Amino acid sequence: MRTYKLTISYDGSRYQGWQRQATTDNTIQFILEWSIGKLVGYRVRVDGSGRTDAGVHARGQVASVKLSKLYDPQEMKDSLNRCLPEDIRIVKVELVRNGFHARKSAKGKKYEYYIDCREKPDVFSRRYCYHYPEKLDIEAMREAVPYLLGPKNFTSFTDDKDCKDPVRKITNIKIVSSGEKVRITFYGTGFLYHMVRILTGTLLEIGTGKRDASMLPVVIAAEDRSLAGFLAPARGLFLRKVYY
Repeated sequence: MRTYKLTISYDGSRYQGWQRQATTDNTIQFILEWSIGKLVGYRVRVDGSGRTDAGVHARGQVASVKLSKLYDPQEMKDSLNRCLPEDIRIVKVELVRNGFHARKSAKGKKYEYYIDCREKPDVFSRRYCYHYPEKLDIEAMREAVPYLLGPKNFTSFTDDKDCKDPVRKITNIKIVSSGEKVRITFYGTGFLYHMVRILTGTLLEIGTGKRDASMLPVVIAAEDRSLAGFLAPARGLFLRKVYY
């Protein structure tokens, strides 16, 4: 068996997320498995670096797949892109060592969240930004960052009520303002269900003065989802890169 690493870009707007589901075929994982299976002539299993929710996008999702023979990576990439829908693209195909697993081998991830603060949403980016027409105090948001860094129990920042391992390590959060648009970039070893979107909602509430950054340690210690911020919409979120 040969193991291939796929780097994938997709517009998640019309899909029910990454994860294969019993009730629908409209997921990124299913479409990739079907497309690769069509190419090689048998059913395959594609393992992703992690799930993205319905409506979330990716510029650098990574998946691994085991195939029974050697394929030229460039030819494989071109063949797959010919049969995939226009909103899913294989950016790169690499032959990697056996034992590589997109999720288990990952060391960290980078997510980007885009916010449009103008009065009316930008015509061309409205599907890929959260329209939040409020004046944000960027410095107050940046002052909140140190409270979130390092390994912590992020139970307050997930909607997974049955999460058995809620400890994650955020290594950095960068907040960049350009005109009336804001980009928040999250770096970490991994993220819980809805974690980045809840962190974004929390930071936005700090930016509008609805909550105080200094209270974040209390929110974290309480392990209570109701004390954290709102769930920011999926459309502003991109999985930017997976680190190995």
